[in-house]
Amino acid sequence: MSKRKVKRRRKAIKPKREYKVDKLREEVEDKLTKVGRRLVYTIESERFPTIEMPSRSTGNIVYDPKTRQYILGDKTTERSSRNIRHLRPFTQTVWTATFAQELITTKKSSTLRDVYYNAMSHNIKFKTQSESDSTIVELETLIDHPREDFNIYPEERSSIFGDLTIEYTVPGYEGRQLNLTSMPDGATVGPALSSAEFVKCKAKVVIAVEKGAMFSRFVEEGADRKFRAILVHTAGMAPRATRKVLRRLMDELGLPVYVMTDADPWGLAIAGVLIYGSAAAAHLRELTVPDAVYAGLYASDIERYRLPPMRLNKEDERRVKELMKDPRFQDDPWARELKVFQKNQRKAELESFSRFGLDFVVKKYLPERLAELEKS
Repeated sequence: MSKRKVKRRRKAIKPKREYKVDKLREEVEDKLTKVGRRLVYTIESERFPTIEMPSRSTGNIVYDPKTRQYILGDKTTERSSRNIRHLRPFTQTVWTATFAQELITTKKSSTLRDVYYNAMSHNIKFKTQSESDSTIVELETLIDHPREDFNIYPEERSSIFGDLTIEYTVPGYEGRQLNLTSMPDGATVGPALSSAEFVKCKAKVVIAVEKGAMFSRFVEEGADRKFRAILVHTAGMAPRATRKVLRRLMDELGLPVYVMTDADPWGLAIAGVLIYGSAAAAHLRELTVPDAVYAGLYASDIERYRLPPMRLNKEDERRVKELMKDPRFQDDPWARELKVFQKNQRKAELESFSRFGLDFVVKKYLPERLAELEKS
């Protein structure tokens, strides 16, 4: 083969593109490796190995107005192999960290359920999956990364639809691109999509909606084109992968995010957790969307639009009282709408707009609400 042909071939070979997710994997793997090295060093020093992590006790969970979410305080907790009561959870945490590192290095993923059963095959005994899940949360706290960063995911999924082109970064699909309008039922927000690169976006806004029926209605009525929107179905309380995507759409593309839920205290709480986070996830950052806007359905919309109401039950009333004391919901529109719930004792679902026709919510409600929010 001539030297000229060799040179041409060399020029044709493109260097492998490095994605943001590759750097994230390196960071997580490095943290897991450091945990292992500390344990090995302690053992070689003829001392009992211990694991120290921030405490997730209620007394160490505080609301931080600067970050606008719950965070962990300065208290720590320890798992020591010296203490016989700690041996079981200590072993569980070390094995889970080992399994997580294996997922990272082999570029594979696992569900929470898979972790539970995989532990059995290694004689790591968890009484229930809840105990396994709790150990995974401890590992999140230990290395300061959500489980999705070390490739462990729940099984629930949500959907996304809109004029956004993504490029996959998962093994075997690197470089493949997909426009999210090509999936008529919406693309599933799973591990592959949440870690994909955003290549091209023509949307100007994101509308996240709690209910699948309303998400389908938005797609059918062309809300993505009418409002130049990316539509996201949160599937109730948004899974972490969905929150991560919403946060990325806000941070990386600068898109405003509007959240729509049922007009009941549970829907209001769903919006609040997406925007401000929860006490249960106080050890995690960047899974909230603090600049997102709660766009309704408001309690006051029930009377304003003459929607068919239902009466609050005792659980609803209890939830209203809890939210009124919550530091996340002390400002409007939260505080205002909670007072309306308490006064009128009425709730309504997003689907109640259908009484005025299937296209009412897209033709009338959304334009009016978005216009109001843009002015405020």
